[in-house]
Amino acid sequence: MTLLNGTGLNPIDIEVIRNALTAAAAEMDVTVWRTSRSTIVRELLDYSTAVFDSEGWNLAQSARIPSHLNSMSAALRTLLSDFVRAEDWGPDDVVITNDPYCGGQHLPDIIAFRPVFHEGTRIAYVGTLCHHIDVGGLVAGSYPSKATEIFQEGLRIPPVKLIDKGVRNEAVWAIIRQNIRKPDLLLGDLQSQVASLEVGRLALARLAARFGAAAMLEAGRRILDMSEAAMRAALRDMPDGVYEFTDQLDDDGIEIGTPILLHVKLEIARDQAIVDLSGCSPQVQGPTNATLASSNSAVMFALMSAALGGQRGGNFAMNAGCYRPITVIAPEGLVVNARAPAPVAHRIAVTHRLLNAMFGALHQAVPDRIPAAYYGCSYVTTFQTIGADAKRDVLVEIEIGGSGATPGKDGVNAYSSGMHNNSNIPVEMIEAQMPLTILRYALLPGTGGDGMHRGGLGLVREWRIDSERCFFTANMDRFFSQPYGLAGGAPASVGRLEFCRGGATTAIPPKSDNVPLMAGDIVRLETSGGGGFGPATQRPQAKRDDDRRLGYAP
Repeated sequence: MTLLNGTGLNPIDIEVIRNALTAAAAEMDVTVWRTSRSTIVRELLDYSTAVFDSEGWNLAQSARIPSHLNSMSAALRTLLSDFVRAEDWGPDDVVITNDPYCGGQHLPDIIAFRPVFHEGTRIAYVGTLCHHIDVGGLVAGSYPSKATEIFQEGLRIPPVKLIDKGVRNEAVWAIIRQNIRKPDLLLGDLQSQVASLEVGRLALARLAARFGAAAMLEAGRRILDMSEAAMRAALRDMPDGVYEFTDQLDDDGIEIGTPILLHVKLEIARDQAIVDLSGCSPQVQGPTNATLASSNSAVMFALMSAALGGQRGGNFAMNAGCYRPITVIAPEGLVVNARAPAPVAHRIAVTHRLLNAMFGALHQAVPDRIPAAYYGCSYVTTFQTIGADAKRDVLVEIEIGGSGATPGKDGVNAYSSGMHNNSNIPVEMIEAQMPLTILRYALLPGTGGDGMHRGGLGLVREWRIDSERCFFTANMDRFFSQPYGLAGGAPASVGRLEFCRGGATTAIPPKSDNVPLMAGDIVRLETSGGGGFGPATQRPQAKRDDDRRLGYAP
């Protein structure tokens, strides 16, 4: 190690520390993956890990879920400013919350933080966020489509010490256990989060032992400053101007057929971006609302993605320094900045569609970098099966669709895009653990938007119920509003949901709670594709022939 003046580090030291912090976040990521118990965490990979500086700003993160990672810093800083004094947060304390109005996302997402000290100085925090299989509420999986206030969505955990001075706070563990449908799975995943925090703490302790506390704090400041400078350079690479775009959600599940508007007014001015969301719809009765922290994650993701595609963007570190040149305007009471106690279970639908709207606006500024709309929705399906012995099992799946075509190539089929970065749960895993059979899982021809470059395909999935009884819940969108095309490309398909009983097929509304099913019933879901890019008349005939030959076109 070479110190310049006792307080600064040379560039090589900074890079060593920056990469070591990223490696620590990745090591935490692997710990959750290897030790978690539920399929939604272990297989679907709906979790995130990150490292923060001593003030709560995101320094480094794993390659996980954008909607988590760009909001975790806001959650930690909310805890520090409003709920837990830093001086009362000791080195062996773990604080958790899932309350969206205390910095969280939605109730299934429990976020956990732990401070890291070196020789008595707080040098960082480490954090994990997991989407848990159930936290109580109206429906199994805690993803209700008909909730009208957050109290109906499940157990709200205020910021509280899960681990206090190295000792489990058994009262908190007991309260959680008593209020959820699958306590062994949730508490196992929560313990996985605690283990991940310890792995992160040890990694940072080793780093601090080498460089010292003062150097770690200095490195954190320098790392954020470097990302800020890179982000400002990338914004200067975009033409100044005001760019507007509107996308929409189908409805909130309560006021059926009433669209929810996501309007973006983006101003690029030299090395700054101002994103005005004042034109978005007011918050709605149903759970298709988001808090500002969730909405900001979509805004930041869109601008960072566009910045990486520019000549001066390069490959810079994704952290809170990137947020500094960006201002978001979103008055409280909008669907993108809901006021408590509005329900927010399906907040990801808002952020998906807000990201699509951001991309629509950015296309006007940098048309060579931005894809057409991806499917823009989490197709959340929940099955609670009940056997003859009254045994209950819960499966939560989040299906995806096709990505949008880009200015240079076709969209990707059935690809986890945008605010997602999920995997799929293997069919064998589901059938081994649940009284369900997957009858079909395939690409859906013709679902991508036509164009010079074709949008990616959506998929079809069919579940057969093998238990005596089952309750099915769906919280989905994109059944009326199509994923848009760009530069003359055509929009993609919309979704479809139905069940078959005795040869008769019946449509299921895309926002439905506790639909009663029985043995032999089949649920079928079709998801959207991605929008096309460029005029369809410019698609080469050879590619059209390939589409038909490969089964991408009907």
